[in-house]
Amino acid sequence: MAPPILKLDDIFLSFGGAPLLAGASLQVEPGDKICLVGRNGSGKSTLLKIAAGMVEAQSGEVFRHPSSTVRYLEQAPDFAGFSTVQAYAEAGLGPGDDPYRVVYLLSHLGLTGEEDPNTLSGGESRRAALARVLAPEPDILLLDEPTNHLDLPTIEWLEGELQKTRSALVLISHDRRFLEKVSTATVWLDRGTSRRLDRGFAHFEAWRDQVLEAEELEQHKLGKAIEREEHWLRYGVTARRKRNMRRLGELQTMRSQYRGHKGPQGTVQAAISDAQESGKLVIEAEKITKSFGSRAIVTPFSIRVHRGDCIGLVGPNGAGKTTLLRMLTGQLSPDSGTIKLGTNLEIATLDQKREDLDPEDTLANYLTDGRGENLLVNGEQRHVTGYMKEFLFQPEQARTPIKSLSGGERARLMLARILARPANLLILDEPTNDLDIETLDLLQEIVAGFPGTVILVSHDRDFLDRTVTSTIAPAVPDAPDGRWIEYAGGYTDMLAQRKGALEERRKAEKAAEKPKTQETAASGGGSKSKLSFKQKFALDNLPKEIAKAEAEIAKRELVMADANLFTRDPAAFNRLASEMEKLRASLTKMEEEWLELEMLREELEG
Repeated sequence: MAPPILKLDDIFLSFGGAPLLAGASLQVEPGDKICLVGRNGSGKSTLLKIAAGMVEAQSGEVFRHPSSTVRYLEQAPDFAGFSTVQAYAEAGLGPGDDPYRVVYLLSHLGLTGEEDPNTLSGGESRRAALARVLAPEPDILLLDEPTNHLDLPTIEWLEGELQKTRSALVLISHDRRFLEKVSTATVWLDRGTSRRLDRGFAHFEAWRDQVLEAEELEQHKLGKAIEREEHWLRYGVTARRKRNMRRLGELQTMRSQYRGHKGPQGTVQAAISDAQESGKLVIEAEKITKSFGSRAIVTPFSIRVHRGDCIGLVGPNGAGKTTLLRMLTGQLSPDSGTIKLGTNLEIATLDQKREDLDPEDTLANYLTDGRGENLLVNGEQRHVTGYMKEFLFQPEQARTPIKSLSGGERARLMLARILARPANLLILDEPTNDLDIETLDLLQEIVAGFPGTVILVSHDRDFLDRTVTSTIAPAVPDAPDGRWIEYAGGYTDMLAQRKGALEERRKAEKAAEKPKTQETAASGGGSKSKLSFKQKFALDNLPKEIAKAEAEIAKRELVMADANLFTRDPAAFNRLASEMEKLRASLTKMEEEWLELEMLREELEG
């Protein structure tokens, strides 16, 4: 076993009151890919900051190998002093790091590098921060919610990057599918302490349940042992005073252990408030369109949404998901086409940007809309502190300002408010952001069992697979052109249908080409078909073109190997990098074309 490059042992940290961390440990060895899991507020982000050296523990041992490099993904990057995103990302490089990595990462993350950091959206800020920490390929990567605000194509690309990276990883994420694909070990932070499972997240939940069951059994045994000792003290032999005093001391210790046992944090217990049933037809859109300038966001699209449907919208950032959602719910008028909303609709909305939250407002005031201490839930008057407990908030937090809550707690607070209001149409825009796994489970149950209608936008593939009855996605996923298609089932079902449709189209094209080939063979008077002159010319000349492209790439690689080129002439470096991208794309295209022609030649020659 390799020695650890990062080790946290017996970490203690308290902000007054109950300790946040009490004996937590974390050990990272070269090549580890660890997911750090636990409830919102369990101290995951704090432990990661201690590992990064940004927060100091009150006691415990922190060891970082002197020669190891560490990069921490910030939730709120500081762009002060940087005129462009590229300058910000390059500032994370160390001596000897390859500057081309920044260009490569920014292009795959959908950024040019020329953007002004002060004008970036939340998603763009996250992408810039990712480029900065990934570019140096450090020994240890500490990633806190790396998939937040990323679209599905970027999440899937990031999975591939992290799977093949040589860096050791410690990551926090709410995205189950992402954790399953990337992690090879799991550290569970629970009630201030940590437990490690040397298997990926896919095995975590079954293991967690076994640990909690064993703990509950031990606590039950301790209770029975206390009962036996108390019975002996009352009715046992009273001689041998020393022995009695020893057993009395043991009993006091057992009682202290039993009383001091802090069970696992409860789960959120909630159901959405009942509302009057909506009409059977909830939304009917007929050939709706929307464009901004010359760019088509929605080309003629029609859909009927019925009561009980749960529809998911997916696609890359900027494809127009929010625009389509606002059109379907009547908040935005289409350029052409018609939208009819059904009768008796009562809509509850969870906004991705959490714009509904006033940071200075208190939890109680937000939940009651400033109407005193009570709120109406399912027609029943409830005291706000009692309702807060169902969402794992303590009564003393009622007067706490919202700005003091973590991201996960804010998401839980918004969920509590939405569920208190009667609704028969739920509009959820990125509802899974910042939720811990247990609260995510509850949300899945609520959505799956909701008697009304749900329309949601999400990049969480597991959540989509578990909840939605149909998925709306761009017809061309890599280059959205305004065309949208509704697929039956969840995200995985959509991928399967896309693949099937692609295979059917290829078969149809092949079948259409076959008669032409046979016709050409017949007109040639021979029983054997031949390549056309154009195909034969391409087959003969493509190897020369491929060799030429490879030579051009090698020539540029030689120039870019100069470590001082970027410092001396950044414009030349960027021009060469751009030329390399085009040449590699052209080379790939020529190689594929040559391979297809060679296979056709072999097929025709028998």
